[in-house]
Amino acid sequence: MKDQDIVGEALASVLPQYDRPWFRVPHLLQLNLILLIPLLSSSVAGYDGSLMNALQSIDEWKEYFGNPTGSVLGVVNAAQSIGSVISLPFIAILSDRIGRRLTLLSGAIVIIVASIIQAASVQYGMFVFSRVLVGVGSMLVVQPSPMLITELAYPTHRGKYTSAFWTVYYLGAILASWASYGTQIHFSQSNWSWRAPSILQAGFPVIQVLFWWAVPESPRWLIANGQPQKAEQLLARFHTAGDTSHPLIQFEMAEIGQTIAMESQAAETKWTTLVKTPGNRKRTFIAVCVGAFAQWNGVAVVSYYLSLVLDTVGITDSSTQTLINGLLQIFNFIAAGSAAMLVDRLGRRTLFLWSAVGMLFSFIVWTACSAVFNTTQAKPLGNTVIAFVFIFYFHYDIAYTPLLLGYPTEIFPYSLRSKGLTVELLSVYGSLIILAFVNPIALDSIGWHYYIFFCCFDVVVLVVTWFAFPETKGHSLEEIAQVFDGPSYATSRNIFGKEDDTVGKAEHAEHAA
Repeated sequence: MKDQDIVGEALASVLPQYDRPWFRVPHLLQLNLILLIPLLSSSVAGYDGSLMNALQSIDEWKEYFGNPTGSVLGVVNAAQSIGSVISLPFIAILSDRIGRRLTLLSGAIVIIVASIIQAASVQYGMFVFSRVLVGVGSMLVVQPSPMLITELAYPTHRGKYTSAFWTVYYLGAILASWASYGTQIHFSQSNWSWRAPSILQAGFPVIQVLFWWAVPESPRWLIANGQPQKAEQLLARFHTAGDTSHPLIQFEMAEIGQTIAMESQAAETKWTTLVKTPGNRKRTFIAVCVGAFAQWNGVAVVSYYLSLVLDTVGITDSSTQTLINGLLQIFNFIAAGSAAMLVDRLGRRTLFLWSAVGMLFSFIVWTACSAVFNTTQAKPLGNTVIAFVFIFYFHYDIAYTPLLLGYPTEIFPYSLRSKGLTVELLSVYGSLIILAFVNPIALDSIGWHYYIFFCCFDVVVLVVTWFAFPETKGHSLEEIAQVFDGPSYATSRNIFGKEDDTVGKAEHAEHAA
């Protein structure tokens, strides 16, 4: 693709021109290697979020903690989400006060400490406490990392890095599942079968701590905190090989200054603005739906309780369960990565609808096979259920991995974007907390009958997606705003509920820049 197709004509006109690929340009190679450190934050979250699923398949872990079931098991799985929800309101403030890189470092350290406590746990309460700490640490590393990437990346690389961020979540999930599989075999009949994966939980954070010194602070944060010269030198070092007079650096400095001015306006925007106008109510409704649908569509059953699902179809062997979990995470990584590359070609709405239809069909077949298996105990039906778990996950991955944060980010105007994403994250983690308690109780009590609920809910997902999710592919930010606010979106009446044309224009100046 041409540069102007990626970043627009205005920015493309000031980009340096190289006669060789970026990996042969020393300063761009150095920058992209450095950005791997914040990119790993998604893998940190992937390991943390998937570890409990793997540990539940290990007999030694279940025996050590008294074979937890129902609400007792639910508390362990909800603990990480509880830690994330508790810390969420404070982390944005911390990231703005001490900077993105220090917030990232603090999160990595918290997870390392939590991993030590988890691996050394001698009782249920100690283990649960460690999981709460993991949740706090995960949010500390995840929240500042996309901002660091976005604010440091070379313009034509920014979109690819942003799309890759949540996709590499599955890299951590793969390590968690296969580490648990290996230790379960190597340390059979030993508590190290679950303590070793708990120690490895600190692996990605340790890498981040070791290379943290190389990660620069966000130039945007430097400017906001009265250090514009440092920001200019930083941008020049990585974008133009140290040339501060290059038109690209002047462009970026002006753009950042304008963004900070708009953020001052955003800070004055009240939370009630999210529901003040029809357009904003629709945006907020979609954000809540995307966050809730990402968990209530049935994925939370598999992502946290795969062992219980496999139990219902007669697969109770610990090694087999951990092997299936490992293969599933590799499959997820491939599916999500492929979808991330197709977002701009197929469109957001198309992927959401495809996902909704595929998840509904998969869960219906999954439920029917589980019901018949419950009566006949026919092994082929159990294998069919496993196949449809993979098929279900494929359809989940094509939309709710690459678009979970990307779609809400696009539909909110700048002044509401932070608040809108906060609402979505509360919807995600609030749903996780509820489902972490409900799923094990329901699976223990009614088994496969519980799947009927998700079949019905996936019908709701499909209907809401069809009627409420507009396409944003091929639209500028101004055009996206027009979809929600009507042709006169440029005035602030549509966004803030009052007439002020200058505010409305500033809302979308970020794109015009």
